[in-house]
Amino acid sequence: MKKAALVSVLGLSLVFTLAGCQSAKHTNVASADKKISGKVVAVGSTALQPLVEQAGQTFQDDHSGVTINVQGGGSGAGLGQVSKGAVNIGNSDLFAEEQKGLNTAGMVDHRVAVVGMAPVVNPDTNVKNVTKQQLKDIFTGKIDNWKAVGGKDEKIVIINRAKGSGTRATFEKFGLDGQQAAQSQEQDSNGTVQKIVKTTPGAISYLAFSYIKPDMQALSIDHVKPTDANVADNNWKIWSYEHMYTKGKASLATKTFIKFMTSDAIQKHLVKKLGYIPLTSMHVSRDVNGNMHKGA
Repeated sequence: MKKAALVSVLGLSLVFTLAGCQSAKHTNVASADKKISGKVVAVGSTALQPLVEQAGQTFQDDHSGVTINVQGGGSGAGLGQVSKGAVNIGNSDLFAEEQKGLNTAGMVDHRVAVVGMAPVVNPDTNVKNVTKQQLKDIFTGKIDNWKAVGGKDEKIVIINRAKGSGTRATFEKFGLDGQQAAQSQEQDSNGTVQKIVKTTPGAISYLAFSYIKPDMQALSIDHVKPTDANVADNNWKIWSYEHMYTKGKASLATKTFIKFMTSDAIQKHLVKKLGYIPLTSMHVSRDVNGNMHKGA
């Protein structure tokens, strides 16, 4: 009987001890949540926007005292606002040094992913591949009918991103070899371009991989397909880093959120799910001048 009583007492002691540990665990989490509070405003790249929005929602679920506000507007807007201290984070497809007239003093670069970009057309064009020269001739207006590149006898309708767009700057730099696209209608976001290309016969534009859907036709260039694997080796050259810039001393909430963006939870799951490429998947790296180096 004494032995049974002793076992019973020890069992109860273990239950209370475990309960106490669980209580302490929740208290510590709640305490940690209280330590991190405030509002984080991130503005800029619409190519990066879906990733930051979804990661931000997850972060808010885990940190009840923090609000993440994500807005588009383009890379130029994001860099400009963060450089003035108007927002906490400037989302950009460009290095800050690439933005003309920008005061980069005190700005800190945080790379959180890589994004591939590709020319996309309305499927009715019947074109799936172009040469690099044909691509440049289309966007500079030298070729104005799809028949000239083996497609339908149909007028080419160019849809551009607005100036200040990181997607446009990247496409012109690496897709058009630095040439500027001919003047045409311009749109402020990847999402708007996506809708217009899908519904406009003869349309062509360019999108981040994360916006290219099955009902659109992404063009190969010289028979190289726009895939993550080709980006990782730089066989597909139209890609950029996704940057989250801060200026000066970042708030605890901002620093913690950016750290979360580079965590395994985001890099190994959400980044891939949404059509981006994790930094660790790259076999090459590229500097602000476009010079290539082996290794990520």
